Order: sequence, then structure tokens, then C-alpha cells
Amino acid sequence: MDEANEERADAMFHALSDRTRRDILRRVLAGEHSVSALAERYDMSFAAVQKHVAVLERAGLLTKRRSGRQQLASGDVEAVRSVSSMLAELEHIWRGRIDRIDTFLKEN
Repeated sequence: MDEANEERADAMFHALSDRTRRDILRRVLAGEHSVSALAERYDMSFAAVQKHVAVLERAGLLTKRRSGRQQLASGDVEAVRSVSSMLAELEHIWRGRIDRIDTFLKEN
């Protein structure tokens, strides 16, 4: 993986490391929500929710658009698929290592 992809992966996994951000992402993947409507769901300030949304946006996991005075957020399904693909690649690598350890242990 090149440096730009590594940095994108870091940003995605950082964004997904927080429970609130994962919940926001689930909501916006199900349908577009205003940031105000998202903020109503959490026991934190509007500014705090905006910061969570900004982290998800910087990671490329959601996009925002303006509609009048509202900021509307939508999940990026392709970005989530790329995270899934990265995890599948890591799983493949680790399964191969585990299989080699199993083979080694059986032979010795």
C-alpha cells in the first residue's frame, strides 16, 4: 500500500475507533440526516457532534452538503466497503500465518 492509502486507512480506522462516530456512521448509511437531527440523539453538545461528523468526513466515510441552513450528512458506502476490504486483506494474512504455525506444530 502506498503512503497516501496508508494515511487514508489510518484516518478511517481512527474515525471508526469511537463508539459515537460508529453510531453516526450507521445512521447516515441508512439515510441522509441533518447534523442537527444527529445531535439530538446524543447527550453531548451540538459542537461535539459536529466534531465527530468532521472526523468521519475527513476520513471519507461520510459527505456533507448544504440545503438552506441545514448541513446534511450521508454515508459513503464505497468507503465502508474499502474498510471491509482492508480488514479482509489483514484477515487473509493472519489466517495464512496461523496455518503456517499449525503446520509447523504438527511437523514438530
